[in-house]
Amino acid sequence: MPLYEFYCEACDGVFEVLRSMREASDPAPCPVCNRDARRMMPTSFAAFTFRDGYPRRIPDKGTYWHLEKEVKHLVTGPVHPNEHPEINKPVPPPAPTKGELADRAEMERQQAEIKAIEEKERQAAIAAYEKEQQRKASTKII
Repeated sequence: MPLYEFYCEACDGVFEVLRSMREASDPAPCPVCNRDARRMMPTSFAAFTFRDGYPRRIPDKGTYWHLEKEVKHLVTGPVHPNEHPEINKPVPPPAPTKGELADRAEMERQQAEIKAIEEKERQAAIAAYEKEQQRKASTKII
């Protein structure tokens, strides 16, 4: 139901009444002196609209509110309850220590050595297979 403003001439007071639209133009009793007051044009105006399922004031700045804090975007993706990526910035992972960097470099060097050995073994197997194929082809010809 809409909220209407009324003016009481007897006590010079302005008050609001929540009533149906059908009763909008009917006089309302003043809460101070209990006399009939007539409806007047509103002194203030507040309007809301819905955007993306949320009530918005007019004019709309295009921002959203999350737990009483203004944010630029809605929450998307997996997040913890009651958290927003713009408000609760994710904690960056800690920087690796010198020991961790050295261990990582050693592991990468060992993996490179293993790959090199595997490649040599693969090349040797290919060469042995080709040599065997040549031997079989040469025995068939004779």
